[in-house]
Amino acid sequence: MQTSQTAAPDAPTAYVIGVDYGTDSVRALLVDARTGAEIGQAVHYYARWKKLAYCHPARNQFRQHPLDHIEGLEATVRQVAAQVPAHQIVGMAVDTTGSTPGPVNEQGVALALTPGFEDNPNAMFVLWKDHTALAEAAEINHKARTWGGEDYTRFEGGIYSAEWFWAKIMHVVREDEAVAQAAHSWLEHCDWLTLLLTGGDLATFRRSRCAAGHKAMWHERWGGQPAEELLTHLEPRLAGLRSRLF
Repeated sequence: MQTSQTAAPDAPTAYVIGVDYGTDSVRALLVDARTGAEIGQAVHYYARWKKLAYCHPARNQFRQHPLDHIEGLEATVRQVAAQVPAHQIVGMAVDTTGSTPGPVNEQGVALALTPGFEDNPNAMFVLWKDHTALAEAAEINHKARTWGGEDYTRFEGGIYSAEWFWAKIMHVVREDEAVAQAAHSWLEHCDWLTLLLTGGDLATFRRSRCAAGHKAMWHERWGGQPAEELLTHLEPRLAGLRSRLF
């Protein structure tokens, strides 16, 4: 374990937990908040993902079940938290790889955790490296420049990726009408985990600015999200979704 500087004599004992979600596993690290010393760590490999359940590599389809993420969170955090008194753990931080969006209901529950969608890959998290939305990304890049309004890709490097938020949503709602109808909103993986941990209200939940800006074309210049007119021009099934996002 790494060690750092000595804490001030009067500093209260306090620990924080960092949770890092990777493609194959989730890791938890317990750190002394006073000194930066690493106290404990744990790793959990996703059981369903290990079997490539819900994936289809030939189609570039890579999906992850939210239960893999929940089980990993519980296993790793319990393991590291058991090493110190619970009342001395003062915070937790989570990081993920994006864009990994997933559909949720009005309460913010991932659709794959609701009846009827448990084994539907389109109701799960669309992993960052899922490239099923290549056609949708090409469509976004073309229409963003030709629809007659703001080019919302201008701060994305001018090229929107098949790995990102809107392309993946477009692909899923076109492919799966049941998911399109049941999805009240879509959450990036980092936002869903934060909502899960805090138990907040989806309607007032504050989402990641990084994910919104880089993956969903959010920018202050145009007041936040791309215009409803562009989104419905891209895909009519996106109508109204804008008001239930950021």
